[in-house]
Amino acid sequence: MSMRGRGGGGGYRGDRGAGGGGRGGGRGGGGYQGGFQGDRGGGGGRGGGRGGRGGRGGSSVPNQVFSNSQKKDENVEQTENKLHPPNKKNLDLANLKLSEDYPIRPGYGTRGVQVELTANYVQLIPPSNMVLYRYDIQVLPVAPRRKHNRIVQLLLESDALAAHRGNVATDFRSTLVSKTKFAEDQLEIPIVYREELEDVPPEKPTTYTARVVFTKTLSISELTDYLNSTNLSHFCGDKQELVQALNVFLNHYAKSTSNHAAVGASKTFDLNAYKADLGGGLEVIRGFFSSVRVATCRILVNINISHAAFYRAGPLTGLMNTYGTRNLDRLAKFLKLIRVQTTHLPVKRNKAGQVIPRIKTIWGLARIGDGRKSDHPPRVKRNGAGAKEVEFWLEEAPSSAPSTGNAKGKAKGQPKAKTQGPGQGRWTTVFDFFKRAYNLELREPQMPVINVGNHEKPVYLPPEVCVVLAGQPAKSKLDGQRTQQMIRHAVRKPWDNATSIASDGLKTVGLDENSNVLLRSFNLTVTQGLVKVPGRVLGGPRVVYKSLKGSTNPINTSSGQWNMRDIKFNEPKNLPLWSYITISLENSRASVAFGPAQLDDVMNEFKLALRKIGMQGDKTDKIGPTQSPTHLQLKNEGDPQGMLNKLFTMAAERRVGLMFIVLPEANTFLYKRIKTLADKTYGIYTICCVGSKLAKPNGRDQYMANIALKFNLKLGGVNQMVENKNLGIIDQGKTMVVGIDVTHPSPDSSSNAPSVSAMVASVDKVLGQWPATLRVQRGRQENVDDLAEMLKSRLELWRGRNKVLPENILVYRDGVSEGQYDMVVSKELPQLREACKGLYPAPDTKKGLPRITIIICGKRHKTRFYPTKVEDCDRSGNTKPGTVVDRGVTEARNWDFFLQAHAALQGTARPCHYYIVHDEIFRQLYAKTVPAPFQNIADVVEDLTHNMCYLFGRATKAVSLCPPAYYADLACERARCYLSNLFDSPEPSAASVSGTDAPLGATNNDVLIHPNLRNSMFYI
Repeated sequence: MSMRGRGGGGGYRGDRGAGGGGRGGGRGGGGYQGGFQGDRGGGGGRGGGRGGRGGRGGSSVPNQVFSNSQKKDENVEQTENKLHPPNKKNLDLANLKLSEDYPIRPGYGTRGVQVELTANYVQLIPPSNMVLYRYDIQVLPVAPRRKHNRIVQLLLESDALAAHRGNVATDFRSTLVSKTKFAEDQLEIPIVYREELEDVPPEKPTTYTARVVFTKTLSISELTDYLNSTNLSHFCGDKQELVQALNVFLNHYAKSTSNHAAVGASKTFDLNAYKADLGGGLEVIRGFFSSVRVATCRILVNINISHAAFYRAGPLTGLMNTYGTRNLDRLAKFLKLIRVQTTHLPVKRNKAGQVIPRIKTIWGLARIGDGRKSDHPPRVKRNGAGAKEVEFWLEEAPSSAPSTGNAKGKAKGQPKAKTQGPGQGRWTTVFDFFKRAYNLELREPQMPVINVGNHEKPVYLPPEVCVVLAGQPAKSKLDGQRTQQMIRHAVRKPWDNATSIASDGLKTVGLDENSNVLLRSFNLTVTQGLVKVPGRVLGGPRVVYKSLKGSTNPINTSSGQWNMRDIKFNEPKNLPLWSYITISLENSRASVAFGPAQLDDVMNEFKLALRKIGMQGDKTDKIGPTQSPTHLQLKNEGDPQGMLNKLFTMAAERRVGLMFIVLPEANTFLYKRIKTLADKTYGIYTICCVGSKLAKPNGRDQYMANIALKFNLKLGGVNQMVENKNLGIIDQGKTMVVGIDVTHPSPDSSSNAPSVSAMVASVDKVLGQWPATLRVQRGRQENVDDLAEMLKSRLELWRGRNKVLPENILVYRDGVSEGQYDMVVSKELPQLREACKGLYPAPDTKKGLPRITIIICGKRHKTRFYPTKVEDCDRSGNTKPGTVVDRGVTEARNWDFFLQAHAALQGTARPCHYYIVHDEIFRQLYAKTVPAPFQNIADVVEDLTHNMCYLFGRATKAVSLCPPAYYADLACERARCYLSNLFDSPEPSAASVSGTDAPLGATNNDVLIHPNLRNSMFYI
């Protein structure tokens, strides 16, 4: 597949590209965490602008459209129109009052060119009289997750539930759903534990008690009546529980089918399906996400392609050699929790002749200090020692051969009982033990011995007697090279993804009755083909710059992008005294690609480029070492000599306001160090770039234009605007727009790593500047703790610029899942109100000011849309920029819409999902009349949100996420740089994953920006 034709260019992400460090649990788990969405490429619209490269290319593969769609469901549109008549002009405030805390949809949007699209949904049709009985499951004593799942499986096979076999589905954790009611509301069933494939339990089995308790009767007709009702006030109290019950049914198949791996609650991977080598002991497997959703008139299943990295099945020695054994600490981290089957003991089979595997879980490598509290601690010569370098104490009866039955082929670090006297035990190496006990001479004794016990009670095995089991998702973060490999395998044409979903996807997730017998048992049917939905393509606004003569110069946009040829910024800022320098690392292969003279030439060229767009930047100062004032060499990225501190100290003493730093490569560690020193300690603006990119003459003018975008934003300038008419109420100068986001620690982070919240806010009606404020809070806490103080600081900035406080506060909240919408309304909205109480005078408060509206922005959903006609495709085969969908896959009573403002460069475009959870602005201002050309409030909000996507100052194209939320996202990423010692900890712990109350390792001072930069876009 050709990947030519990047249209307006992906956009250089400038100094962000060198760092970032990942968003953590909130948005993607700090880089790749084992799962990766197959159509990620569509998100490319969020990249920085290419400054108007425009118009190049187009794919060499002719566009196609997915043809296996259902016919349009006329009943859906008729019901939607009855609930929200298209010709209704006046707004009924009764229908806009808050219902269940959320405002009801004010109507469907009407603006734009109508198109017919396919959505990645199929319809699930249950029998009208279907009743489900929900039970809670509790297992005592509490068992580890994998064992707990096996206990639930044994529960389903037990005699107590024999009468209901085939009528029951479970999530294998805490919920069981049955289409027949049990005779008793509470059951306590003893479960004698045995491993999978074992016919009988072991000699001394563990017995668990499975307590099954009836909790609720769920009638599907209640849900279908609600979805088909034309009464807006119709309510379904059990909606979420019914959806959850159907999801339990859906996910049961993946969790109970051999050769399938279930990752999380909703992703299923057929282990015999498409896979490809990633290198380093990993492979990528293509699977599918699935989730039951409800929409007007329909119960739907959302299915999307998902790719994940898995450990390669096979000999453990092969996996270790492929990964590499030079860095043993990294190897130990890579191997941790991998499950292996041992091969050195005699094979056991069940009655059916199937091999019963002996499975162990890797804790790590043999380490000095293992089993130190035992009577005979192992003797480990070095961390990661081989089989001849690890000794353990072997107990044996006097004057007899070693007891192989007692050792079971494992080198135990702690004896079962104390023994006295000579002849009752001896030291032996792992190598000698396996040779004597099993007549097995290890062929690779130098390979690090693995520990399948734990640090306190180690159990050692040589890796060559272990085989890695299939279907284990990688737990570690992928490095840059493997991430790029993942992207290459994941990026596919939109129609290819749709075809895979409609064929392989249905089978993999269990929606094919030929493979999932429960479908027939529950009398559930699935419609053939993906559903069709109506969409609209909104026209893009004209973007405003200054002409070379200084007059206003509106520019037409094409396919969501434009170029900056022969124009100036709206508010160009002159550079303060600034400096430029290259930084290299001693003994590094990467070169900065510049000598001093060449760098001077390029910087002179850059000054001309700045002047062309209205910025004066002639005042420079060379502050590097005397012998080379434009080059600094560090011993290593840790900078043990403190050269970076010396550099910034000198810059501060000489009143340098901005530093342009050229790095030899995208060095994340070095980038984070530079940003931490510059932003927090010295208060100097910095922009980093990679030397190899700046050194290329071809396209350098474009690259410099991209950098200039960031220069101007950092210094307080305004790059582009849109015409006044496109910003509606914002153009009146009475509305402050706010962006809020939270980033969380990743599984690789330290246990005391915090979550970080960021708030950005506009300072005037042109939306050109968005200063940010940062806070830390307890790790993995979703709601923002200090929201009141954060908003106060933004309101004071607004008042300082405009002399009055805003009448309206429009909030775009990012980083919130659907299950947390209530939290935003119940916990965060009161904090926003609290911030206003102390600032707004009594007369304003009595008038209900400020009005607050909160819109949730969601990018982590799995909804995708595909054109049904070639003429409706953009150059990549995706839906066109400006595509909005608020019908077909939405609920009539919810006020939400999907908007794809950007042009996806590759893969399948991912729209942003906007959900209005609270509204005081639009329903009050437009209660009586809606301004032309809009038909209703839905038009107003969709149009405003779309137009704002053209105001991301770092790009010359529309972006996929509304800029307030996008800027808050970037501010969160910058905060991760300051806390990299916690977020990038080499020793993750369970506490960081589970969100335990470990003491916070950071305070607000750790993300406090230097006063010089505090009220600026330092994070851009």
